[in-house]
Parts: sequence; structure tokens; C-alpha cells
Amino acid sequence: MTAPGDSPRSVVVTGSNGTVGVAVVGRLAAEKVTVTALDAQVTASAADTYGIRQVAADVTDEAAVTAALHGADAVVHLAAIPHPTLGSARQVFTNNTNATFTVLAAAAAAGIRRAVIASSINASGVNLNPGLLLPAYFPIDENLPADIADAYSLSKAVDEMTAAMAFRAWGINVIALRLPLVRPLAALPEFVTQAAANPAEMVRTGWAYLAAEDAAAAVWAALRVPVPGSHVIGLSAADTLLATPSEELLDRYAPGVPRRRRFAGNGALVATTRAQALLSFYPRYSVHEMSENAAETGRSRPEPVSPEALQQSVRPMNTTPPELL
Repeated sequence: MTAPGDSPRSVVVTGSNGTVGVAVVGRLAAEKVTVTALDAQVTASAADTYGIRQVAADVTDEAAVTAALHGADAVVHLAAIPHPTLGSARQVFTNNTNATFTVLAAAAAAGIRRAVIASSINASGVNLNPGLLLPAYFPIDENLPADIADAYSLSKAVDEMTAAMAFRAWGINVIALRLPLVRPLAALPEFVTQAAANPAEMVRTGWAYLAAEDAAAAVWAALRVPVPGSHVIGLSAADTLLATPSEELLDRYAPGVPRRRRFAGNGALVATTRAQALLSFYPRYSVHEMSENAAETGRSRPEPVSPEALQQSVRPMNTTPPELL
């Protein structure tokens, strides 16, 4: 078992064959972490590339998950049905929530004290709501009022509550990362083209995206953060998918939605204050540059987080871990 702030030596990754899972496995392998990849199917490429242990199992199978977690320091839970159209409402909700509960309960029982789970920008329900609602304000943050009308969004909201329960009941520290559209950097230009063809379609997510390489970096940061508790953290690239200035986009597609601050250029419309404060995470990649940003490309980093902003943004759970039940 590792103490908060220590780098884990052995990590189980569920959903290892997915877009985020592949990037996370690669990042962990690069960090010399022993990886166990758990997915419905094993892949020869992952074994050949990284020499990792693979387990073919249903992530709702308690016995299989428990066996896979043996000897691990931490778990990254990414497995899920990722859209409400990929199953019946019952299938999507029960699979996703059952999987998250199963993984966190088995991890706690195994003495693991660090977990990272994939939540979603859809946890508020706004984006997939058939009522075509707009967010209550911009930038979108972790406290955005929810209005859920689909099983997938509901499952992600419940997953976040399950994470909070797991910490309170079992003392396992959990970071739930609210992911937007995630693709490998090289694949993102296709989504820029799609967004430009119909800008109104993505207004409810603020045209947010994140390179898979940055998503993996955020997971690695979350695995090492020395902050106890259960925390929901929103992620985004530093800009939007569109080159159009963000203020112009909002003027046209969300003119009546309050703005809590001004946006420079095509700056992100998802707040990442909490990611900066808790994870010291800053996205490195932009689809508009196809390379690392910050110093190498001249892009500016977000402003440092003030103590006042941190106090408003971060609402940690009780940070006195109870005894494992």
C-alpha cells in the first residue's frame, strides 16, 4: 500500500482497451508502473508493446475484479458503457453503476487507498437532456446545477456519489475526473471539422475536448496527489475545438447564459481551477497547434489559482478516513 503522494508501484486499469485506457496504460508503463489491464477482451498489441498483465473479465464480476486487484497499490476505473444509445437505459445505468461500486468495494476490501474513476462532463445531464437546455452559466464547473434525463448521465452522477460513499465508509481516496470529448491528439482534427460544420451541436459542453495524452497525464497526477477525500475534478484542454473566439461563440449560441468571467481568444469554457489546485494539472496539448503548448509554442498558462478561488472551488469531503468496514 502506498501513502498519499507516493507514486504507485502496481496499478489495475479497467477499460484498458478504450481510448482513455490505452493512453493511461501507455503512460503508466512509461512511468515504470506494473500494470494489470482488465477489459472484456485482451489485446496482443498491448502485451507486445508494454509487456503488461492482461485479464479478460466483466468488470461487474466481483470475484474477477478481486483477483485482478491482488497486490495492487491503486486502481484506475475507466470501464463503462460510454453513451446512452449503446444499450437500453437499464443496461447502461445498471452496468455503469454496478461496475463502479464493484471496483471501489473490492479495492477497499483489498486495502487499496487510492482510486481514480472516469466521470464525465455529462454528469450534470445538461448536454444529453432532450429539452435542449443550456448550462446555467459559463465556464462550466463541477458545481453546475444538474438536470438529468438520460441513463448515462445519471450513471455518472451516481458514480460520483459512490466515490464519496466509498471514502466515507471505507477510507479509500477517490478522484472522479469529469472528462469531455477525449481522443488522441492526432485524431482530433476530424472533430474540429465536425464542430465547425455545426457549432450549435456542442454548445452545451462548451466545445470542450482533451487530448488522450493529457487525459493520461491527469490520471497519473490523480494517482499521486497527496490530498485525501473524494473529489470531482473537471478537465478540458486550454482552448475549445473551434478557433472562433469564445466570447463570439457565446454571443451567438448562448447569448442569455451568464458568464462568470471573460474569455480570452478561444479559451476553454470549462473551468479547470480545481484540476490546477488539487492535481497541479495543466493541459499540454492543443488541437490547434498539434504539439505541446506553454513555453514551446508560446501559449500562456492559466493564471495561478488564488486562495479565494480555491476556497470557492474545492469542497472536499470529510478528510478523516474512517476505519475500513
